[in-house]
Amino acid sequence: MDEPLLHTLTEAEFGARVEPYRRELRAHGYRLLGSLADAEDLVQDTLLRAWRRRETFAGRAPLRAWLYKIATNLALDLLKQRRRRTLPAARQAAAGADDPIPADLNEPIWLEPCPDDLLAPEAAGPEARYSARESVSLAFLTVLQTLPPRPRAVLILRDVLDWPAQEVAGALTMTVPAVKSALHRARAALAQRYTAPAPEPAALIGAAQEALLERYVQAWEAADVNGLVALLRENAVFSMPPIPAWYQGRAAIRTLVARTVFSGPARGRWRLRPTRANGQPAFGLYRRAEAAGEYALYGVQVVTLAGAAVAEILTFRTPALGPHFGLPPALPLD
Repeated sequence: MDEPLLHTLTEAEFGARVEPYRRELRAHGYRLLGSLADAEDLVQDTLLRAWRRRETFAGRAPLRAWLYKIATNLALDLLKQRRRRTLPAARQAAAGADDPIPADLNEPIWLEPCPDDLLAPEAAGPEARYSARESVSLAFLTVLQTLPPRPRAVLILRDVLDWPAQEVAGALTMTVPAVKSALHRARAALAQRYTAPAPEPAALIGAAQEALLERYVQAWEAADVNGLVALLRENAVFSMPPIPAWYQGRAAIRTLVARTVFSGPARGRWRLRPTRANGQPAFGLYRRAEAAGEYALYGVQVVTLAGAAVAEILTFRTPALGPHFGLPPALPLD
């Protein structure tokens, strides 16, 4: 059926027509909003609005572009009402390892991780500045969220999805010169704060990477402070939002974990289950709950590797993320 006849479809036929775009629309919404839950709500609202306004689709542009236009403008409306999402290391200076641990900041300001299998790469041209994988990395997204909403949307449409300036202008009701100006400002701001990652060394691919991560899991499950620190890069970063503090360097991380997560008789306190988030290795982190006779899900931990070392340990202490990653709420005690 030709796209100009979209308004003649039944609701079931319309749903089948737009369903193939659901995953990439979710990825688009996630880049814009920085929240998996908000991105999923955005997709639902986008498809509902598209259904209600299907008679306005004239077929002059592809259905995909029309859906992206709706999703982007809905996201921009949301961003007018919400605070930017971030991570501790982008929000404030590093804390001292002996400083008091600050209270959780349980406001919806934290960037959320997203499982790899929910982030389908959108179709983009060969001239796209950022690859699909890089553009969902937490490093890229953290800086992306610092951009004002409209330049953020322009940069995503132009440099991630490789849309022509004319199409971006039409989607955002802007002039082409305004699009080019917004893109220039967004690129300049991004360049000041973001450096594209170097290609991963061949020696760290496959079995070598698996061995590194296996040692990492062993260190956590044995509460081996020295073993964990030995895997870290000298300037490694450690954070656990919604705690707003973050810590940098082997010495600081050693002191911190020794007095917190690995304190006391900690061997067997933690269990890790592998997953993937934002194109990176990740784990479901479970804490022993003796009274309940189980390990309870504590959060989702994303690990950034750099060469043959761990560059960052970022633990999202949000058990509600578990179902998105296929993680059970609890594991049996050994």
